[in-house]
Amino acid sequence: MSPEADRTAGTFAPRPGAAPLGRMIAAQTALETRMLLRNGEQLLLTVVIPTLLLALFATVDIVDTGAGRAVDFLAPGVLALAVMSTAFTGQAIATGFERRYGVLKRLGASPLPRWALMTAKTGSVLVTELLQIALLTAVAFALGWSPRGNPLTVAALLLLGTAAFSGLGLLMAGTLRAEATLAAANLVFILLLVGGGVVVPLERFPDAAQSVLQLLPIAALSDGLRDVLQHGATVPWGDLGLLAGWSALGLGLAARFFRWE
Repeated sequence: MSPEADRTAGTFAPRPGAAPLGRMIAAQTALETRMLLRNGEQLLLTVVIPTLLLALFATVDIVDTGAGRAVDFLAPGVLALAVMSTAFTGQAIATGFERRYGVLKRLGASPLPRWALMTAKTGSVLVTELLQIALLTAVAFALGWSPRGNPLTVAALLLLGTAAFSGLGLLMAGTLRAEATLAAANLVFILLLVGGGVVVPLERFPDAAQSVLQLLPIAALSDGLRDVLQHGATVPWGDLGLLAGWSALGLGLAARFFRWE
C-alpha cells in the first residue's frame, strides 16, 4: 500500500476518540460513587450517624415522640436525614473542594459535557441513597418497624427531596469558598437535624417557630414520609408541592450562579 493510501486509511486502529456519552456518564457515576464510599468522613456522615440515631432514639426514651412506638416515628425522619446528608451536606463539601483544587475545571475541559458531569454526580447520590435506605430499612425492621402506605409515593418524596437538597448543595459549593462550604454545610446539617422534625416532633417547638420550620425541605420530606409510612396517607400533596418548589429554586439558582473555578 502506498504512503498516500496509508495516510487516507488512517494509522490507528481502533480510531481514537471519545466514548459514547452514555458510557462516559456511567463510568463517571461509578467513579464518583467509589470515591464517596472510600471517604471515611463521608461514610460517617451518610451512614454511621443516621444509623446510630435510629438505633439510639428508638431504643432509649430520650425524646417524647408522641403516641405509638418510637421507631414508627423515627424511621421516616431518619430516611429524610439520610437523603439530606448525601444530597446536600456530602455533595456540597465534596464538590466545593473539587472546585477549589481545579478538578471541576479539568473535567470541564474533557470530552464529558458539564451537564453530563452533573448527571453523573446526581447518579452517584442516588446510588448512595439506595444503599443508605436499604441499611436503614433493615435496621428499622429489626427494631420492630411496620411501615404502611404506597411505595410509589415514598419514592416520589425521596426523589423530590434529593432534587431539592442536591440543588441547594450545588448552589453552596459553586458560590462559596471550600472552607466556608465545609463549615456552612455541617452547621446546616446539625441545625436541620435538631429543628427539621427528624427526631424531635415539630409540635414540641413554639407556634411561631413551627410556622417557619414547616417550610424547610427537611421538614416537608420527613413529615411527608411520616404521613405515608406511619399514618398510611395516600398522597401528601402539600409536602410534595413544597419539595417541588425547593427543587425548582435550588436547581435554578445553582444553574445560574454555579462557578466552575
